[in-house]
Amino acid sequence: MAQYLIMGNTPLFTDDTIVFGLLMLALGLIFYTESRPSGFWHKFYKIVPGLFVAYMLPAVFTTLGLIAPEWETVNETGETIKHSTNLYYVSSRYLLPAALVLMTLSIDLKAVFNLGWRALIMFFTGTIGIVIGGPIAILLISMVSPETVGGVGPDAVWRGLSTLAGSWIGGGANQTAMLEIYGYNQKLYGGMVFVDIVVANIWMAILLIGIGKRDRINKWLKADTSSIEELKEKVSSFANKVKRNPSLTDLMIIAAIAFGTVSFAHLASGLLAPLFNDMVSNIDSPTTRNMFTFLESKFFWMISIATIIAILLSFTKAKNYEGAGASKFGSVFIYILVASIGMKMDLTLIFDNIGLIAIGIVWMSIHAGLLILVAKLIKAPYFFLAVGSQANVGGAASAPIVASAFHPSLATVGVLLAVFGYAVGTLAAIVSTILMELAAVS
Repeated sequence: MAQYLIMGNTPLFTDDTIVFGLLMLALGLIFYTESRPSGFWHKFYKIVPGLFVAYMLPAVFTTLGLIAPEWETVNETGETIKHSTNLYYVSSRYLLPAALVLMTLSIDLKAVFNLGWRALIMFFTGTIGIVIGGPIAILLISMVSPETVGGVGPDAVWRGLSTLAGSWIGGGANQTAMLEIYGYNQKLYGGMVFVDIVVANIWMAILLIGIGKRDRINKWLKADTSSIEELKEKVSSFANKVKRNPSLTDLMIIAAIAFGTVSFAHLASGLLAPLFNDMVSNIDSPTTRNMFTFLESKFFWMISIATIIAILLSFTKAKNYEGAGASKFGSVFIYILVASIGMKMDLTLIFDNIGLIAIGIVWMSIHAGLLILVAKLIKAPYFFLAVGSQANVGGAASAPIVASAFHPSLATVGVLLAVFGYAVGTLAAIVSTILMELAAVS
């Protein structure tokens, strides 16, 4: 059995079983303190949403070195071995689609479509904010630190920033497509991934804090929240109508519906992704080919198929399992996913490569500012602002998290908008990159 030497970045706990238990204890503590009817915690959670704490507490654990998303050890021959936790993979590939199924069972699809044009406008506003935010950030940072946005050939910073545009409009598949299209130096690519994680997570944290102040924000926006409240009321009324004390049979059937659907979604995605991989690879034009790379993603197909099946199930008697607590189990899975995302964030790393982080923060600020401006003009609720943003920046992994924080029934809205992001991600990112190249050489 190989012996390993502990390196500086090795966390105190490396066993996923122990780490998962630590995260669950943290979530249990959050819910326990949040349930206090009075005192310090009651006042605390009036200001800071529990979902935000569930996101940040694992980040604190990572920052303190208790846990880590990845680390390195050295074996007895001096070889460096890379390790990583599987908790995020399990949460995003198994628990996330299961949560979407359980939260969508009771959805009123007509009421979702009745949310209207404001939802789409806010989504595309978020997209435009990312497209123009990159070149504006380059122009602004170049006035203070020209070397930060410099570089030539494959090392040019604008080439690396193209991968951020792909990620923040679409997702991982679009990000990879941009890396291939613009040929950024892959030895430097890790720095861009780092900026992606740090800035996107900071922005998500801000959005989560805003959820706790949504009434005040909506009042300032003079927002019309009637369609959202109507959807929430319909789902809540239905849940109360079919509410019952769940039996063991109910719980087992809920588990069967959730994970049976997840199983089929994985099976189908495993067949569809290679099929579309062959189709996309046969497209002659490199630009056109890379526009459709999201179709090669198993994650895209898995999330899409799970959501489609859940919507179909909402037209059957399966929706009655909402009365046995289906969406509550979905919420449990969402919180576990939130904690696993939080543990990917080491807060001290924000100060490493401060130049690129500054570009990312300016970029995201432009995205946020444009969203706020348009929301104010069209009187869109904060829900549309937050979910429209995360459908771009976070994609299908985090848009449902933000949406479900408003109400479990709204998780589907986050997924549907995120699918738009996958579809337009590469093309919009190419437009953004062209503008960034012009800004960098001006």
